[in-house]
Amino acid sequence: MRPREIGEFLGQEHILGQGKLLRRAIEADRIRSVILFGPPGTGKTTLARVVARTTRAHFVTLNAVLSGVKDIRQATEQAGERLGMHGRRTIVFVDEVHRFNKAQQDALLPSVESGMIIFIGATTENPFFEVIKALVSRSRVFEFLPLEPVHLKQLALRALSDPRGYAGRQVALEDDALEHLVGTSGGDARSLLNALELAVETTPASPDGTVRIALEVAEDSIQRRAVLYDRDGDAHYDTISAFIKSLRGSDPDAALYWMARMLYAGEDPRFILRRMLIFAAEDVGLADPRCLQVAASAAQAFEYVGMPEGQYILSECCLYLATAPKSNSTKAYFGALRHVRKEDGGGVPNALKDASRDSAELGHGKGYSYPHDHAHHYVSAQYLPSGMHGTYFYEPGALGFEKTIRDRLEWWGKQDADAGIDKRRRHYAADKQRDE
Repeated sequence: MRPREIGEFLGQEHILGQGKLLRRAIEADRIRSVILFGPPGTGKTTLARVVARTTRAHFVTLNAVLSGVKDIRQATEQAGERLGMHGRRTIVFVDEVHRFNKAQQDALLPSVESGMIIFIGATTENPFFEVIKALVSRSRVFEFLPLEPVHLKQLALRALSDPRGYAGRQVALEDDALEHLVGTSGGDARSLLNALELAVETTPASPDGTVRIALEVAEDSIQRRAVLYDRDGDAHYDTISAFIKSLRGSDPDAALYWMARMLYAGEDPRFILRRMLIFAAEDVGLADPRCLQVAASAAQAFEYVGMPEGQYILSECCLYLATAPKSNSTKAYFGALRHVRKEDGGGVPNALKDASRDSAELGHGKGYSYPHDHAHHYVSAQYLPSGMHGTYFYEPGALGFEKTIRDRLEWWGKQDADAGIDKRRRHYAADKQRDE
């Protein structure tokens, strides 16, 4: 059921629609080196075969799993002879090009660079990470997207009506069965067609010769949705990014969805818990200090419980973090770190030095006032080096528990001002107006 010409190709309108660059190049037989990148079953190899059927150039196919440097060199040498003797171009298609090691990719490079061959590579991995930079820079990268439901439906119905498919048989595909096949195929045409074939071939015909594909048959044919997820690839990083951004955006439903997607695809729950621990300190912080406790408790509890019951623990932690007030004020530490790297703030003031060893001889600790000896357990004093008086890094937010911290710091600031100490130059009035 692979399309034989560009007009039969379904989906990828962003690169193959009427008037698009790649389509124009194929139709005019002027294609240049390209890398086709995207999930399985979206048409990368199919498009290469369309090019093979329509081009006047000689077309060579190499499989990255089976081909070595010797095969590459043979193909490029023959391409040189073909070009020199007959003036005929050669297109070399490499399926799963990300599986080529650096030496194999390097063997292709001189011929691509000189124009002796036109290179078409297909990969499910991000070529900017998995293909050498020199080869990527000499190729145009086109990203394939998962097929839309409308295209998958057209593909299924075409398979039932096309002579290459089941046009010679009476197949009745019920609407809800079609919806299930489309919805569970994950945008993968191969997955859809495999399931449809299994349903048709294993379902007995009725007395009138009709093979009826009901929802129950469709469910048996594609029982588990194949979620696109590679624990070392783009899908891994993109999905965890979507999860963290959903937590940060306080959307518990989205956060649960992305977490479920990761767990369903086989992600290590401990990886998700580690990310939630980081999130609790980075994105909630002192707006709700309990978040870090919840995340730490969840990580510990999961070690006792494991899967599948551990999903309740992951869910509780996820929901707590998503619905908590947010603050990223803990990044104040990095402001202090930048100051340490760039400036010499000065040594430790004498009053703050350790007085247990040499207070008598050097005066260490002299002038230190013990806060617990004062009302409210607070005393106005300078704790930064003398060259940093008036410097501050932490600025509390106005949500959750951090509002209490902000009020406390304001009160302490007033005590400092009354004592003539300019320590906390905090102007919260504008911040309050902004937050409101």
